[in-house]
Amino acid sequence: MRLSRALLTVPAAALVLAFPGVAHADESVQVQLQDLNETGATGTATLTATSGGDLKVMIRSKGMTPNSPHAQHVHGAANGMDFHCPDKSADANGNGYVSTEEGLKMYGDIFISLTTTGDTTKASGLAVDRMPTADAKGNLSYERTIPAADLPQGTIAHLKDLHLVQHGIDANNNGKYDMEALGESTFAKSVGVNGIPAEATDPATCGMVSGAAAGSVPAGGVATGDGSTSDGSPMMIYAVGGLALLGAAGAIVARRRLAGER
Repeated sequence: MRLSRALLTVPAAALVLAFPGVAHADESVQVQLQDLNETGATGTATLTATSGGDLKVMIRSKGMTPNSPHAQHVHGAANGMDFHCPDKSADANGNGYVSTEEGLKMYGDIFISLTTTGDTTKASGLAVDRMPTADAKGNLSYERTIPAADLPQGTIAHLKDLHLVQHGIDANNNGKYDMEALGESTFAKSVGVNGIPAEATDPATCGMVSGAAAGSVPAGGVATGDGSTSDGSPMMIYAVGGLALLGAAGAIVARRRLAGER
């Protein structure tokens, strides 16, 4: 009885110190994915840092290109740089759509590739064979827990500074990636792969962690750049390993063309 009364008078913080084995609860942040290229695609995502240091990712999107794979990533950095989702002003060539090259300098390097299986590093950024596929109605569902050991250093500490980008749009609303609306992907051509529709590589949605804009001023300042492909730039990072991965995207397009001819 005396022990019970004594515990009632002890501050909560002191109890935590007295019982260091008490686990911290999982902490989640929300992301509202907004249409980046006026195609109607939207979604929500939850990033949960577990007490063990893992990262649970859950995404629900709609309005995506149906029956098509969508590359998706956590973007940003853990060094305090202020990367963010681009707006229409990023459309440098004035064609009405923000391309991969135009968006890269705004949303930054791939921090985590949100593949369905296997590697989640930036090397798998265009691994379309391991990216989620939207269903026949354009709905996309994704869930994965990435172990702490596979996360880039600083992921959990800088969770509020990160954001999500999904790629693959249907600009002419014909239910597939093709050349008719936006032509060939200049990004794919820049890394030596021809015949890939721009629709397959252009960003579809982007979302920042809720409340991120109200966070502390980034230590590294605001990210700027000209989208050049010099070593170390986000564009070059995409290009590394991109040849084979974009080749996989080309194979998917080719299979669809063959299927349509049957």
